[in-house]
Order: sequence, then structure tokens, then C-alpha cells
Amino acid sequence: MRTDLLSVTLYLLQGFMVTLKIFGVTLLFALPIGLIVCFGSMSRFKPLSLLTRAFVWVIRGTPLMLQLIVVYYGPGLLSGGQVMLGSESAVYITFIINYACYFSEIYRGGIESIPIGQYEAGKALGMTKTQTFFHVVLFQVVKRVVPPMSNEIITLVKDTSLARTITVYEVIFFAEEYIRGSGIILPLFYTGLFYLTFTGLLTLLFGFIEKKMNYYRG
Repeated sequence: MRTDLLSVTLYLLQGFMVTLKIFGVTLLFALPIGLIVCFGSMSRFKPLSLLTRAFVWVIRGTPLMLQLIVVYYGPGLLSGGQVMLGSESAVYITFIINYACYFSEIYRGGIESIPIGQYEAGKALGMTKTQTFFHVVLFQVVKRVVPPMSNEIITLVKDTSLARTITVYEVIFFAEEYIRGSGIILPLFYTGLFYLTFTGLLTLLFGFIEKKMNYYRG
């Protein structure tokens, strides 16, 4: 039994490494791109603002699975087979765009929650708008967006399982392969421990970050 459990664990770990890779790459690019999208939606240049908000609305209003299918098959269908995306590339592109849009709304909510007096105080001290944002506003925004951001990041961990719809071999895909080969259903439930452990660690991490930022109360 111990040998079987060890073999299942080692087998599923191969898929979980792919899950972690999707998670890491998505966060690495979606966090900064989300800030850029946020600035676009808040722009005083109306065409840019309207276009950005419309794009965010479409991305947030359609299922991630549908977006994966469109990004994976779309280029090939539109180009008559001349342009084809690999399944992993399609996953990264889709996840980054999807989460950048969600993060952008969280950023926007955090920025708009800062009282206008903060900007006026910076101006009174002779600071430019850029200096006021990065030296006064930004850290207050970070404190306010940590809780909703943590929820989205934990959701990302679970959403990585959707990658299997376009044959990216993440942990659940590996579990299904093991079940088909052995007839044992244990690996499917065992994958839940991988997700629970990872999300548990993230919950502790974000709880620690929130406590460290408590000096921005009020």
C-alpha cells in the first residue's frame, strides 16, 4: 500500500508541476498587465477608456473555458491552418489575459477608494501626480487590494484544472490517466489534497501579508 501511495504521489507530482507552472507564469505577467489595463480603463482619453472597459467586460462576462477554446482553435480557423498555437501557449495567453482583466478591476477599486485629499496633500507638498501616486497612494492601494486579490489568486489555483480541456497535462489529467490504467479511483480524490495544501499555504501567506500591512489602518 505504501509503495502504491508513493508511486501515485510521484506520478501526480509530474502533473502538479505543470499546474504550478501555469499558476506562476499567469501571476508573473497578469499582475503588471492588470495595472496597465487599469490605467487604460481610468484614462481621461474616452476612446481608450471605453475600449478598455468593453474588453474587460467581455473577458469577465464569458467563461474561461470558452476563452481557452477560442484562443486555441481561433488562430488556426481564421488563418486556414496557417497559424497554429500550441496548447501550452494558448493556456498561458488565455489565463494571463483573463486574470489581468480581473486584477485590473481590483486595482481600479483600490485606487478609486483613496480619498481625493491624499492627492491634494501631495500637491500641497509640491509633488507631481506621479510622485504622489507612487510615494503616497500606492502603498495604501496595496493594503486595500490584498484581500480581494488573494481570493482571485486562490481561484487561479483551481482554474488551472481547465487547462486539461485543450490537452495540457496538469494534475487532474494525470489522475485520469492513472485511473484509466489501474482502475483505481484514489488518485482523483488524492488530487484534492494537492489543491488543499497549496491553497492553504497561500491563505497563510496572504494572512501574514495582511497583518504586516496593518499599520495602514484607517
